[in-house]
Amino acid sequence: MEEAAVSRPNVDERTLRRAVIASAMGNATEWYDYGVFTSGVVLTTIGSVFFPEGTQAAAVLKGLALVAVGFIVRPFGGAFFGPLGDKLGRQKVLAMTILLMSGCTFLVGCLPSYDSIGIGAPILLLLLRMIQGFSTGGEYGGAATFIAEYAPTKRRGFWGSFLEMGTLAGYVLGNTVVLVAALALSTEQLESWGWRIPFFIALPLGLVGLYLRSKLEDTPEFRRLDAAGEKSEKAPLKETFVRNWRMILNLIGIVLLLNIADYMLLTTMPSYFTSTLKIDDNTATLIVIGVELFQILLIAPLGALSDRIGRKPLLLTAAIGFAVLSWPSFKLMQTGSIFLLVVGFLIVATLLVFMLAVIGSTFPAMFPTRVRYGSFAIGYNLSTSIFGGTCGVIVTALIQGTGDKDWPAYYLIVAALIAIVPIIKIPETSGVPIEQIDDTAPDAKKAAV
Repeated sequence: MEEAAVSRPNVDERTLRRAVIASAMGNATEWYDYGVFTSGVVLTTIGSVFFPEGTQAAAVLKGLALVAVGFIVRPFGGAFFGPLGDKLGRQKVLAMTILLMSGCTFLVGCLPSYDSIGIGAPILLLLLRMIQGFSTGGEYGGAATFIAEYAPTKRRGFWGSFLEMGTLAGYVLGNTVVLVAALALSTEQLESWGWRIPFFIALPLGLVGLYLRSKLEDTPEFRRLDAAGEKSEKAPLKETFVRNWRMILNLIGIVLLLNIADYMLLTTMPSYFTSTLKIDDNTATLIVIGVELFQILLIAPLGALSDRIGRKPLLLTAAIGFAVLSWPSFKLMQTGSIFLLVVGFLIVATLLVFMLAVIGSTFPAMFPTRVRYGSFAIGYNLSTSIFGGTCGVIVTALIQGTGDKDWPAYYLIVAALIAIVPIIKIPETSGVPIEQIDDTAPDAKKAAV
């Protein structure tokens, strides 16, 4: 590969830290929403406030369906915002997505109930979830790209892990706010108006993230591309598919496991604990928060480890672990012992963090700079929409329909077996400068086969 005519701008440590925090804030805002929306208390309340007829189990299922609906439009958001980010720059598009995400979450808290305006209430809620899902489709790929293109090559794994630390921190914050509201308010107060409070907090979170992002220049790699006259004048959607479809398919296969595990453990388990295992809401929330704090402690050291031994060993460890240990882990959760439940949940949560620690550095490095944001956003969101966003509804419906509590384990095992293949096929990019990843290079052509 020929050397770039224009060198990559240098980045000082302070600017790098600001870029990482600004990127992670978007993920924190996105997952704060999931943390609030999928907590047992809010999920049941949302179902009864906007869909008042039916049982508590039906209310939970309807709440999960609303989560899934947002995922239907995520690929369209990825196809819109991703190529736009390759044309206009990462920073401009990420400013739009974080404002849309936090604004929609805030507006959910402002909606009137079904008792107030009838069918208009669930329609408005559905519309907001779809707009939120559309904007989220452009967030993750851009945020991961932003960090990867700012981070120094030898520490890309370490800095990239902070993106998913934002995921876990946002989800913990969402669960914690709901827990505090549930403990401070009576059931009547919570169902009447208290459920709105956690949604209101999303707006200041998003505004802080917007402020941080607006104070940063675009990534050094995008500026290098722009200065060299190599960036696209039009949003390169066609180029994204034509030249990178094989690697996009590999990404979809890995994300299949990532997001089934992610959304299963973070958004479905609270309702699984309460509806299936009959644990009270507050205990379930405390277990989830505790396990996620443990994940936060692990994620940065594992990201740093991937800089030394590579990303693929950690990804393979997670995939093989899910294939072998998912069923025994769920059997531990079903024993009736809180201690064994925590042990079982910790096993699968630890396997998940092996993936979370490296995806921020792995996925952007699968694609060349010119189409990185778009390729990543499209592949990631297609897989997330089809497999991740729907898993909560499907698994919950299967458990209710068959009475078999092991469906989460079956789902994880199948996803793990599928993901092993693309994990083996992708190139190891640890130690490879991000500017040297090019779809015209011999290594990239070999990796795409």
